[in-house]
Amino acid sequence: MNDPVPGIQAIPHEDNLRYFSVVIDGPSQSPYEGGHFKLELYLPEEYPMGPPKVRFLTKIYHPNTDKLGRICLDILKDRWSPALQIRTVLLSIQALLSAPNPDDPLSNDVAENWKTNEKEAIETAKEWTAKYAV
Repeated sequence: MNDPVPGIQAIPHEDNLRYFSVVIDGPSQSPYEGGHFKLELYLPEEYPMGPPKVRFLTKIYHPNTDKLGRICLDILKDRWSPALQIRTVLLSIQALLSAPNPDDPLSNDVAENWKTNEKEAIETAKEWTAKYAV
């Protein structure tokens, strides 16, 4: 990423330039504020015709991620376009932290909690952020 984005760092691995170590800071006024979330981004052989593979390495309580860190985001699936840039993907993930979407979940139990008791879900997300995203 030649043009840095506030709150996002992406550094290619020296031994394999298809792999990036990514850190996304939790957006302010979100349950993830103050957290530093590590992600892994990989550009598969079919990139840019196919989307990059991105997953959280930091444990996160979010309805659009699963226990393996995979992310439910339309542009990483059926809405991918070769015109999209890596920075767009990372900005979209950062935006997902600001606005979780329990109606398109990857983690059904977290999404259900988000829908039925949003206050408790947000509190759990804050606790996990303080515990794991340091």
